[in-house]
Amino acid sequence: MPTEGTLSEAFLTEFIDDLYAEYAERLEFVQRDLLALETLIGQPLSDKSLLDALLRHLHTLKGLSGTINLKPAEELAHHLESYLRAVRQEQVELSVADLEILITGAKELEQIITAHRTQQALPEINSTLNALTLALSGTTVAVSPKPLGGTVITPPPDLTVSEQERFNTAVQQGFSWWQVDFTPSPNLAERGINVNMVRQRLEQLGRIIQSKPLIPPAGQGFVFEFLVATPPANTDFSEWQLEGMTYTPYSSVLPAPPSQESKPATHTNLTHDPPDEMLLTLNNLALGPAANLVRVDMARLDELMRLIGELVTSRARQENVVKQLKLLLPSAQWRLLQETNLVLERQLRALREGVMRVRMVPMGTAFERMKFVVRDLIRDTQKQVKLELQGQETEIDKLVVDRMMDPLLHLVRNAVSHGIETPVERLAQGKPAEGIIRLQAYTAGEAVIVEVEDDGQGIAIEQVMVQARSQQLLAADATLQTRELLELLCRPGFTTQSCPDLNSGRGVGMDVVKNTVSLLGGFLTLDTKAGQGTKFTIQLPLTLAIVDALIVAAGEQHFAVPQLSIREVIEVETTAVTQLENNEIIAHRSEILMLVHLTQVFGIPVTPSRKKFYVLVVGGDSGVGIVVERLLGKHEIVVQPLNDSLVQVPGIAGATELGNGKIVLILDVAQLGQQPRNFR
Repeated sequence: MPTEGTLSEAFLTEFIDDLYAEYAERLEFVQRDLLALETLIGQPLSDKSLLDALLRHLHTLKGLSGTINLKPAEELAHHLESYLRAVRQEQVELSVADLEILITGAKELEQIITAHRTQQALPEINSTLNALTLALSGTTVAVSPKPLGGTVITPPPDLTVSEQERFNTAVQQGFSWWQVDFTPSPNLAERGINVNMVRQRLEQLGRIIQSKPLIPPAGQGFVFEFLVATPPANTDFSEWQLEGMTYTPYSSVLPAPPSQESKPATHTNLTHDPPDEMLLTLNNLALGPAANLVRVDMARLDELMRLIGELVTSRARQENVVKQLKLLLPSAQWRLLQETNLVLERQLRALREGVMRVRMVPMGTAFERMKFVVRDLIRDTQKQVKLELQGQETEIDKLVVDRMMDPLLHLVRNAVSHGIETPVERLAQGKPAEGIIRLQAYTAGEAVIVEVEDDGQGIAIEQVMVQARSQQLLAADATLQTRELLELLCRPGFTTQSCPDLNSGRGVGMDVVKNTVSLLGGFLTLDTKAGQGTKFTIQLPLTLAIVDALIVAAGEQHFAVPQLSIREVIEVETTAVTQLENNEIIAHRSEILMLVHLTQVFGIPVTPSRKKFYVLVVGGDSGVGIVVERLLGKHEIVVQPLNDSLVQVPGIAGATELGNGKIVLILDVAQLGQQPRNFR
């Protein structure tokens, strides 16, 4: 445990991680609200709640930047805030050109923070700062400091523009001046004393002119230094407790930050709830406006899921032992043991579901980012597109959402570039000039369905076939069904665009979509109609760590099949199988299923004199059935991926341990369902 006044490296790392997490959340709010601000152009400002929200988020970003002394981000956030405040006060009128400047500024703000976190060179922002200054039309007026009581108050040399303005105003109003130093520590954080509370108490006393972190001599952590101006009446610090806080009168030259060996004689503690402006926490305190929220590192949740996975395996072993004891124990005792085992199963499932809910985040976090993508594409393509979002509240595992960001990006870009027609073309077809792209998410059992749909021209199947034949990917006499069309579009390097542009045409986007969805254990399907539009549907598991699976047998080998991957299980007589060229097929529910025998795929000896078998109908729209010989029951399994390239086998997604201690392989059903059809 670190001693008072000394911060461990882990403690400081956690503090910085929380800081950047708050940055990311606030930036997301700013980008979302700036896009919504576009609807206010040329409209009377009857409702200013959107501007108020933007100002709060930018003010927080400015405070966060000041805390780590990131001056460019602080300066840019201040300029953005100044312009929006002028709009709110109706001193300037928001224009399309000015909104572009604001959006550019928000992007540069994100670039600055990313560069700072990755220790890269910061981007140049002078052009944006100048543009924002011009947009204000000279509304900012500099004020010279005036003497106070015969003494000239000299500002620190490193004040930003916003800090200089606050300094000038406080001097004119005859405020008193103080330097306040706060030294955080894990001990103070555990008692609820952090930089949030320090800032709130100081804001209650007066105005914070400047705040910055300083690093004293090695081994002594770091210190937050505040320059504070207070009205002359607010100079009574007698009620403050002595915990980690020191204050001294401010002079023209700021004193060096205090060390642990020599602190000024007067100390003060600040113990109040955090304000909206800074929203910083130390140690394990919440970072955000709500006091009942706690940020948890994903690595900790992953470790918790790993432990729950071990409990699942242990409980399965216990269940196997309980079954073996049935013949050895009196019936009353065995029933009591069985009841206890069932209660433990229910409690463990509830625990698993509870941890899963903690890992869940709404799909809206990914959907909202697509607004910026569409806006940029509209500007580049000169098309008119409206983005509609549905089901943003649908929750899914954070890991799945993060990995789905690239597939969503490619699908949306393709919808604008390939799907939506130009306004002239749409009007000629009797359509509205503005095209629609719809992102929708909803849950279906243990799966999440994500749809990306447009009302554009649909996929030109004939053009795809011509391109495929020219690349020798399709036989001359072959036709394309929907399944084959999707498989062809997802081939690496395949594109119908003859001249690649900035948005599409290099044949890599759909490949990324398909591979990512497959790696997540999901399915991708396609529905397209000429002149009406295209819809891609992605089916994903809610989580990746612990899943329900069907245990099957092929020969003497057992396999686990994730339940989400199976659409249906059917029992088939061998006489129902038809031989077509080198493939076996069966008719089922008005469709033809190609059969994939696990015994053939993995070289497993076939059980002799077999008269019937089971077919696992693959989920999605693959038209494939996987043949197994026996069904052994449903189990809750812990997925262990096979990361070693020496043991990776096509068609195998991982391994798991059953309750009897037996290790079984988990089938990659999506990969097994990718069988060649008309392709060479």
